[in-house]
Amino acid sequence: MDLIKVVIVEDHKLVRSGIKLLLGSDPKISVIAEAVCGAQVLEYLMKNELPDMVITDFHMPDTSGMELLKEIRNHYPAVRVVFLTMVEDNKIITEAFDNGVEGYLTKDISADELLFAVNHIAGGGKYISANLSHQLFLKPLQGLQKQDTATTSLEFNSREIEVLDLISQGMTNSEMGEKLFLSKRTVEGHRRSLIEKVQCRNSAELVKFAVKNGLI
Repeated sequence: MDLIKVVIVEDHKLVRSGIKLLLGSDPKISVIAEAVCGAQVLEYLMKNELPDMVITDFHMPDTSGMELLKEIRNHYPAVRVVFLTMVEDNKIITEAFDNGVEGYLTKDISADELLFAVNHIAGGGKYISANLSHQLFLKPLQGLQKQDTATTSLEFNSREIEVLDLISQGMTNSEMGEKLFLSKRTVEGHRRSLIEKVQCRNSAELVKFAVKNGLI
């Protein structure tokens, strides 16, 4: 089994050590380098074998995480980029995914969620912290509830919101079932219900609908 090779970019030594320790608890993950700023990680990428993933803070001494993301996307497109940060601004989160980030995590997530996210992203998926995904969903939904009922006739129950959230993260029915403690068949039922409710043809169009209407 191939190891998931990770580079950590974090200017606070104690935080960096903690992240490394947590990642090291998973035998499938190997932290191959550490950096304290964007320039260091770019120098490392230029001179060494490329990692599978760069996990970086958003605020750094020399540059922003967004600029680092753009540099990596331009020069090392195969390297996955994950933000691990305290920044919870919805505009920044949206911009990050628009620029090709694979994961957006907050530093208050659990060790289990961090490890799940790294493994999920390494497998080709995308991931956003559960607390952020709920925040992104609840705010527009609260706005919808305040609108005149003639504006929208769509209503989503809490389980449908959770499923739509996970669909947007690229999870399979099996993965969603494990996370929500539901059977694969039940998750598929929720997926079909959402597709029928918004009158789209597939999950890709469902996610587009959610983006267009400010749900994700």
